[in-house]
Amino acid sequence: MSGPIRLVPDEGGAERTMQLRTLPLKLRRPAPPVEPKPTEQLGLSADPLDELAERLRDICADAVHPYEIAAILESDGLSDEQAALLYGRPDAFTVAEELFEKVERRYPGPSSEFANPWRADPWRCVVRGLVFALPGLGYLLGANLFATARMRFGLPSGMLALSIATLVSWGFNQALAHRAYRWLGRLRRREAAVCLAVGAPVGALLASAAAYVVGGPLGALWFAAGQSCYLGAATALLVLGREKFLLLALAPASVGAGVVLAVDVPQVVRTVVLLASVALAVGLAVRELLVAARGGEQDGVELKLAISQEVPHLLFGLACGALTLIAGLGETIHQAVHAASHVVHTPAHLVHARPAHEVRTTPTGPAMIALTLSLGLAEWLLFRYRAMAVAALRTSHTTGQFTRRTGGILLGCLFIYLTTVAALDAAATVLWPGAPSLGVPQLGAMLLLGGSLWLALLLNAFGFSWSTALICLAAAVAESAGLLTGADPIVLQLIGCGTAALVLTAIAGPALGRTTQHR
Repeated sequence: MSGPIRLVPDEGGAERTMQLRTLPLKLRRPAPPVEPKPTEQLGLSADPLDELAERLRDICADAVHPYEIAAILESDGLSDEQAALLYGRPDAFTVAEELFEKVERRYPGPSSEFANPWRADPWRCVVRGLVFALPGLGYLLGANLFATARMRFGLPSGMLALSIATLVSWGFNQALAHRAYRWLGRLRRREAAVCLAVGAPVGALLASAAAYVVGGPLGALWFAAGQSCYLGAATALLVLGREKFLLLALAPASVGAGVVLAVDVPQVVRTVVLLASVALAVGLAVRELLVAARGGEQDGVELKLAISQEVPHLLFGLACGALTLIAGLGETIHQAVHAASHVVHTPAHLVHARPAHEVRTTPTGPAMIALTLSLGLAEWLLFRYRAMAVAALRTSHTTGQFTRRTGGILLGCLFIYLTTVAALDAAATVLWPGAPSLGVPQLGAMLLLGGSLWLALLLNAFGFSWSTALICLAAAVAESAGLLTGADPIVLQLIGCGTAALVLTAIAGPALGRTTQHR
């Protein structure tokens, strides 16, 4: 190969492109009476390769294979002839192999200047956890809108309509948020705003229509419509990164719920407070969407996104909603199914003698609060996992070492999340008036649900959307079918969520242990 070899200073201080280890011509003439030793005259070491190893120490120490050193040598112009003439080796590859053996490995660690692309603001995640949990206070304000004297499937009349509207909203808004994020990922903020401006009202209308079809008291149907509008507005604000505005919109409902817990408040005042929060959320969302739509410049290149890519996220949202509703209302529905089966086999005069409504107090309220509050931590741990995986990619020497490190990081993040969920449930149980504590089976079911959802979110972030959607949907369908046949909801959750967690873990371990997933 042609090209200059690495510059070496000569005795006069100037630099030459090549320093051949041949004897000068004058030394080929008859030697003087006292001839100095060749090593003293030419300044050669016992092995010329030692000097080269010293000069290339940094390169050799960082190399992971002799071929890496050989590439440097050949790029500097060292041919096989020069390797034989200068260093007494048959070719450049032999020189590289010996240099690799001479110099001790010193792999570089993560650079202090390395910018972690997966850094997450912990305070922002705390705010997002609050905006996920605080809407639950709205149910305290609207509890009187549901007719408790009329029951359907063990729930107050209107609660079934609200549950169906919630499922539709979760599924639709999950797909809508994913589509908007796809636009933002292509630096099309204007198109993302248009997508949200069109999709959020459509989702609210579909959810309200679903509640109307199921039926219930008029007040409960209006509550479901207001919730649907709020969820659409909240989706837009969260996608645009305006969590603080959403926190502001929830302030009236939060304060009103605190007052309701202290004193009795007329339903008219409660309704006004609920409408104030919904109006604030919708108004702030409209304002931010207008700013984003007007502020972004329209790109001249037309771009279309396939709608089919949102289908798995729609199914995933429905599955997550169903699993969460079963965890929260499963015991109540179980009691209603058993009561209905007893009614079928009981004489009519005994049926009328029974109380119309007997429902035991369940500990699912604090558990649901713990799960919603933990969503902010779950999001932060997703970022943390990706950041630590990238750091492991930079420091691991082999693929096996990287796989073991990412596996340990995965288990560590999952342990932190589940431990925090358990601690939040314990705190919520203490603060909830008269709430019984979770037993071991109930706690296990809740932790399996939380672990399954976190693993599914992690795999979704790496593009395994269809796998996670189908696994969670299968678990939701199995639990729903078992619940309607009268099976114990805790056993169903232990089996359904436990199986889903095992399958998701089996997928996440090998899939996320590949280096190509983190580049």
